[in-house]
Amino acid sequence: MTEPAVDADRLEASETVTLTFENNASASALFGQYDQHVAVLERDLRLEASTRGNTVQLTGDPTDVAHASIVLNALYDRIEAGEAVEAGDMEGAIRQVGRDAAAPHLPPRDAEDIPAPAQDEVAAPAQPLSMASISTVRKTLHARTRTQDDYIRAMERSEMIFGTGPAGTGKTYLAVAHAAALLERGAVDRIILSRPAVEAGERLGFLPGDMKEKVDPYLRPLYDALYDMIPGDKVERAITSGVIEIAPLAFMRGRTLAHSAVILDEAQNTTTMQMKMFLTRLGEGSKMIITGDPSQIDLPRGQESGLVEALRLLKPVKGISMVAFTGDDVVRHKLVGRIVKAYDEEGRRLSQNRS
Repeated sequence: MTEPAVDADRLEASETVTLTFENNASASALFGQYDQHVAVLERDLRLEASTRGNTVQLTGDPTDVAHASIVLNALYDRIEAGEAVEAGDMEGAIRQVGRDAAAPHLPPRDAEDIPAPAQDEVAAPAQPLSMASISTVRKTLHARTRTQDDYIRAMERSEMIFGTGPAGTGKTYLAVAHAAALLERGAVDRIILSRPAVEAGERLGFLPGDMKEKVDPYLRPLYDALYDMIPGDKVERAITSGVIEIAPLAFMRGRTLAHSAVILDEAQNTTTMQMKMFLTRLGEGSKMIITGDPSQIDLPRGQESGLVEALRLLKPVKGISMVAFTGDDVVRHKLVGRIVKAYDEEGRRLSQNRS
């Protein structure tokens, strides 16, 4: 394992802690194949870690060692509870434990319908790794960033949620997971997936097959997430029976979507009229989640995005939550986060030059 660079001052103030875990198999899963999870700890917390059997020795700044101990113990408990832990869970737990120490957790500012916590609750810091989670029959997902935490809590409490931001932040994946969880516990009767098919500049009429076959390629990311949450045979039966429905955006006019979890993905590619039409389909007992990236609009030049307009017009509307992800929330791959930030910086530079 490559040793992280640790400066002299940190070495002088370092401490060493040894953690021992009772279950050898769980400890092995915690450390990761070839100690890859421990390597994440070393990289992100700038400490030294060495494993032997079911023990790990941590050496570094006392604060970092304390954070690493909290992370390892929390993830060990997840493994003991039957959950799988990946490198991304380690990264998310490290982010959370550091931010919990710095500031208390507050609900999203834009979720006006979420009651503010009592004053004594605001003053008290959150419990370590007290991140929101979504449980389905196949897996339990824990928020890996503070914004994901806000997003999951907003989906639980609001009837209409906007999740916006760059690719790789988990906004669509978590939306599908939440819809699957609602269906499993009987909170809704069906899941409706929709996505405007304009990314490739093609019109559906020119694509081969029936309507489902035309739309399927555009909805593949939603399908992939569904198969992660629900066994494949159940997904197929649900699609056949209409419990999971593919609803092309243009074909939703005139419908009332009651007792449903409705997801509109890639919403930045809706027109203003399409967005108004979609939002007004919300029926009794339903939850509507709208996701998109306002920086990736594929509409013809000069045409305003329905998502951008909705974010502006509906911000003060009670009962609607808006959660904005940034490049700091990218969990897909660290390189993706750097790419998003590079494009964001270029966009800001061009805006400043134009002004």
